[in-house]
Amino acid sequence: MPSLDPKFIRNFCIIAHIDHGKSTLADRMLQATGVVDQRIMRDQYLDRMEIERERGITIKSQAVRMPWVADGAEYTLNMIDTPGHVDFSYEVSRSLAACEGAVLLVDAAQGIEAQTLANLYLALENDLDIIPVLNKIDLPAAQVDKYAEELAHLIGGSPEDCLRVSGKTGEGVEVLLDGIVRRVTPPAGDPDAPARALIFDSVYDTYRGVVTYVRVVDGRLRAREKIAMMSTRAHHELLEIGVISPEPVATDGLGVGEVGYLITGVKDVRQSRVGDTVTGQDRPASQALAGYRDPKPMVFSGLYPIDGSFYPALRDALDKLKLNDAALTYEPETSVALGFGFRCGFLGLLHLEIIRERLEREFGLDLISTAPNVVYDVRMEDGTEHRVTNPSEFPAGKIAAVREPIVRATILTPSEFTGAIMELCQQRRGTMLGMDYLSPERLELRYKLPLAEIVFDFFDQLKSRTKGYASLDYEPDGVAEADLVKVDILLQGEQVDAFSAIVHRDKAYAYGVMMASRLRKLIPRQQFEVPIQAAVGARVIARENVRALRKDVLAKCYGGDITRKRKLLEKQKEGKKRMKTIGRVEIPQEAFIAALVSEPDGKK
Repeated sequence: MPSLDPKFIRNFCIIAHIDHGKSTLADRMLQATGVVDQRIMRDQYLDRMEIERERGITIKSQAVRMPWVADGAEYTLNMIDTPGHVDFSYEVSRSLAACEGAVLLVDAAQGIEAQTLANLYLALENDLDIIPVLNKIDLPAAQVDKYAEELAHLIGGSPEDCLRVSGKTGEGVEVLLDGIVRRVTPPAGDPDAPARALIFDSVYDTYRGVVTYVRVVDGRLRAREKIAMMSTRAHHELLEIGVISPEPVATDGLGVGEVGYLITGVKDVRQSRVGDTVTGQDRPASQALAGYRDPKPMVFSGLYPIDGSFYPALRDALDKLKLNDAALTYEPETSVALGFGFRCGFLGLLHLEIIRERLEREFGLDLISTAPNVVYDVRMEDGTEHRVTNPSEFPAGKIAAVREPIVRATILTPSEFTGAIMELCQQRRGTMLGMDYLSPERLELRYKLPLAEIVFDFFDQLKSRTKGYASLDYEPDGVAEADLVKVDILLQGEQVDAFSAIVHRDKAYAYGVMMASRLRKLIPRQQFEVPIQAAVGARVIARENVRALRKDVLAKCYGGDITRKRKLLEKQKEGKKRMKTIGRVEIPQEAFIAALVSEPDGKK
């Protein structure tokens, strides 16, 4: 199979807010170009995971090669369908680095949303050719001209430049494919230079080992050639090289601008890193490609196997998932209550939820996840610095300052909900940076918020206060000092580290009361009274009691003198007192799990 001329190649991705119809439009493109047989066609064809199909969201970017004839010439279109949710923006950034153009998709019934803007700025940073497209024009609620004007105002140009398509009916898809050929720049690269290809994704196949997805920038890679990874310095033989159309098709090589896959038979998942450069072993390139910025985890949560013997299986599962999801970070940790597990870093709560669900489904693990928290920097009065990812690491002693991560949030909303959103942001310690009207009815609000206030139920609250119309996007914006304290939970005067939390001083009382009342229901009654206390430092801020089990010592007294009853009660009281001094409260595993695990709605 001869190498393709780069001027007949177009590499593009589809970017949009969640649920604006990217996957449906991709389906119509697959049908229009004829790469998927009508018999096997199904909705969301490129969404391969069961979770994606169930939830109707894209989690993984998928690359596919399609032929298209325009102006009498045959072109090769490499399309990458990307996720829309803010938690998977790292997938989007990697896809953009492998493309020259981006189809910016906007729902003609909903208009521009926060993630649309975020993805647009990512595409502009990468100097991509932007093709504005309005989708769902067949809907009765579609306001095509209004949103075409909004889009034109946003990216510059006229409303006529916005293409109009319907992913459902297929209307306008062929015009869009012609537009991609005309508006997207062909890939540039030196076909005679040493081979350089950028790894933008990889997956693990049980039978074939690591399958690496690459975009060739310079030179040519051939089957059975010896290759080298420039960052890990690992050397392999290319057993198979090919393209995805949309199922893998082996070829004899890949040239400049082509997107495809490599199989080397390697089973060690650490040898293929996303962002690495692949080159030839015999004629290696001198300089690696720029790669990607490493993503910063925003939310931390502990993942523990319910049965400790599954710890090695969890480690292997995380290794394989890391290959498929480069934004996941993890390190081993132990907990008094839960045993051995991993402290995992995620880009957000949905990311956490998806990773946990994938571990349980794909690897058959039963897991406990502790409530999510963020990273704090603590400076002591003696000048020492501590990095705290877990409340149990919070140092004791005199603290000079605690710094917490801050995010810059962009909220897009119909203007009638402005007051409700401002109230919510003020409750969450937000600082307003500004507001702009995108149109008379739509408003963009910009806030600085502590990340800790966003990771629990901020998004749920935002949706419920705006009837589901508001959209949220956020990005890290450094750290800031805050009045944060560690709330300890004491059982019979003994501190239980697993239940501690780092909260703002104003919310410490509410957290203490909530945790004490939750534990009162979970801890079984003992022979003696058990006090549950919440304390900040040495000051107790909340208390609940688990009442003692009492044996009826007066059962044998029928009638007789009152002094006899009193004597028996005093004797029992002495026994309870003695038992309390030597007795220990046994907390059942279920109580630990129920108190620690985040509840389904994201609240702890």
